[in-house]
Amino acid sequence: MAQMLDAAENASPVEAVEAVTREFGAALGARSVAFLIADLSGRALVRLAHVPLHGAEEGRREDDELANVMPFDGGPTEQALRTQTVQVLGQPDGWTVWAPVTDRGEAIGLLEMVLPAEPDARELAELARTAHVLAFVVIANRRHTDLFEWGQRTTPFTLSGEIQRRLLPGSFTCEASAFTLSGWLEPAASVGGDTFDYSLARDVLHFSVTDAMGHGVASALTATLGVGSMRNSRRRGVGLVEQAQAADADVAAHSAVPGSFVTAVLGRLDLRSGVCALLNAGHVPPMLVRDGDTRALPLPGNFPLGMFAEASYRAGEVTLRPGDRLVVITDGVRERNAASLDLPAMLRSIAGLHPREAVRALADAVLEVSGPTLADDATLFIIDWHGGHTEDRQTSAGADQARASTALPD
Repeated sequence: MAQMLDAAENASPVEAVEAVTREFGAALGARSVAFLIADLSGRALVRLAHVPLHGAEEGRREDDELANVMPFDGGPTEQALRTQTVQVLGQPDGWTVWAPVTDRGEAIGLLEMVLPAEPDARELAELARTAHVLAFVVIANRRHTDLFEWGQRTTPFTLSGEIQRRLLPGSFTCEASAFTLSGWLEPAASVGGDTFDYSLARDVLHFSVTDAMGHGVASALTATLGVGSMRNSRRRGVGLVEQAQAADADVAAHSAVPGSFVTAVLGRLDLRSGVCALLNAGHVPPMLVRDGDTRALPLPGNFPLGMFAEASYRAGEVTLRPGDRLVVITDGVRERNAASLDLPAMLRSIAGLHPREAVRALADAVLEVSGPTLADDATLFIIDWHGGHTEDRQTSAGADQARASTALPD
């Protein structure tokens, strides 16, 4: 472990993962070793490599960096990432092992190794732990370089997409003893101003889902005002009503386009009691999935943020029970052709999926009925409430195996 940490720290940020994987490979006697990073689309893996320009390898290039996209095909790499289990395949040149590179349920990618002999249970457990260590190396070093972000982008971002990307949390998934959450944003051709956000305090989970009016850069800038204001208020320790009032005033005062506004759902979940305060500012109502039934939560009505300066706001609340699933979406999930999607039935059908897989299944369903190009952003945010805010979370290599579902959507 000391050698691996030294290798990571001594290398530059762009070479740290390669240096550490070399140490892993040498320690385990691997014939080859590689890191496969998850594509931002959630539907592929990307093999990153440093290859001189005169090399014959094909793929997306930037100078000497090479990125080869490996679309999911139902094979062992997809199974390893989506089910968070180590996969092994015997091949003519040895035994290939794919181990999830994960932290708190965030599926960062896979560690791929080719071993000369079939690994036993002890060696597979060691590989899983090794891949978990690699997750921290990736997280620590991607702060200092664009390499990993570049590798994850199958298609270039517009300016509005770049702004929107910076408004999202650093990890789309978070597992804890009391809850598991995951968010997903399927962007429109012209970015529609959607965001989601969350922050975990000692005994409280803060979260929000927002949708800024319009499309393009103007919408992204309005979203920046709304999210920035709510984060600032949250970090000052004020409640949901005060957060909404501040964001309302800030969007109204500073928006570059007069009349701009942001619809939002703001939430504050008490991890000791399961009481979840919710404020709906002109947004699609949150939904509760409980005991196989899906219903919209009745909450006090409020104006969107920024529509009327000095508007008053009211919050409601719901007490979550173990097994409950809270779902917040934006109107892009229901607009135009997407309106034909039977959302309650879909939510029931994916009730057994981990939130990380559930949001992706929902996004795939929206794309299936709406076509590959969306007219508006479609954002999904799911919280599964387990109860029991304790320190006894049982994990394996960065994932909560007790709650990881191996059932994948068709």
